[in-house]
Amino acid sequence: MTDFLASAEQALLERHGLNGFEQLWDVQLDAVDEPNTGRGGWSCVYRLELEGKGYYLKRQRDYLTRTLRRPFGEPTFAHEFRNIRRYQKLAIPALQAVYYGERTINGERRAILITRALDEWSDLDRLLGQWPTLDIGQRQGILRACGTLARTVHAAGQVHGCFYPKHIFLRERSDGWLAQLIDLEKTRPLLLGARDRLKDLEPLLRRAPNWSEAEVRLLLASYLDQAADSSLVDTWLQRLTRRRREKEAR
Repeated sequence: MTDFLASAEQALLERHGLNGFEQLWDVQLDAVDEPNTGRGGWSCVYRLELEGKGYYLKRQRDYLTRTLRRPFGEPTFAHEFRNIRRYQKLAIPALQAVYYGERTINGERRAILITRALDEWSDLDRLLGQWPTLDIGQRQGILRACGTLARTVHAAGQVHGCFYPKHIFLRERSDGWLAQLIDLEKTRPLLLGARDRLKDLEPLLRRAPNWSEAEVRLLLASYLDQAADSSLVDTWLQRLTRRRREKEAR
């Protein structure tokens, strides 16, 4: 695979001597958290700041995933990068890739993925912690944005696979709230219709227990493009509630 470098960031990286794989592999940065180990290797996320702009630089070594199409494995970042590019082509709001490259060095499979940091956005998990302090307009805006985001993903024939509050980022603007997704590693095509859609939505509702029924209805109304008191929203609410109870009982 040829290295990818977003044209909008090329000059910035060149000014700092970071426009090549070797330079990005060797640059000293602070890790965001402890490395993930397993799969025979490791993977770690670092914070990179250049001229007031924030990025996340991710490096991995021999951290591979194996599929029927790639039985000998490939870096998990390769799969994530392809999904980022697919979301971009499908006009699904999501994180943006700045750089991707991979090398085999001394028998090691190495990969680097850089994405733009969403420093002006808040993840839904944080907003749920502030829920009691938000006014009704903010709450409704967030719910509508989440419902619209889910509708966009599914209308494009995709299942996110990890539609959790920590993976949904929101930003308030004068004309309403915007929402986008991160963590696209488990994204796959939507193949099973309503079953896949329910499976994608239920984890979000299970992780937002402080939402009232009226608030869930508002989210579903946005998702289904229906009135909150419509029979279709009733049906989806019942099916999601049933699935949630089954999950919690396990």
